[in-house]
Amino acid sequence: MSQFDNVSVVKQANIYFDGKVTSRTVKFADGTHKTLGIMLPGEYEFGTAQAELMEILAGELTVQLPGSEDWISISGTGEFRVPENSKFKLKVAQTTDYVCSYL
Repeated sequence: MSQFDNVSVVKQANIYFDGKVTSRTVKFADGTHKTLGIMLPGEYEFGTAQAELMEILAGELTVQLPGSEDWISISGTGEFRVPENSKFKLKVAQTTDYVCSYL
């Protein structure tokens, strides 16, 4: 899907890591929400309370998922899932455009 219709957008941005990661929250009529964001090059660790689906729309990064020693590379487009109540690490090599869906 290339666009979201009939949504509300929270005006205030979510800003992390001194502005190197930003997102906006999009709310759907059924009560679900997603965030649309940009990550600049750098290394980050995120924690999540809810399970997440991260869709990479453009960019280049590697991700280390909880409980794994391996790093998964994504260049261009791709996706990964993160379980609830966990942490994951990212190494962003190129500015990355993403959508995070809370499951």
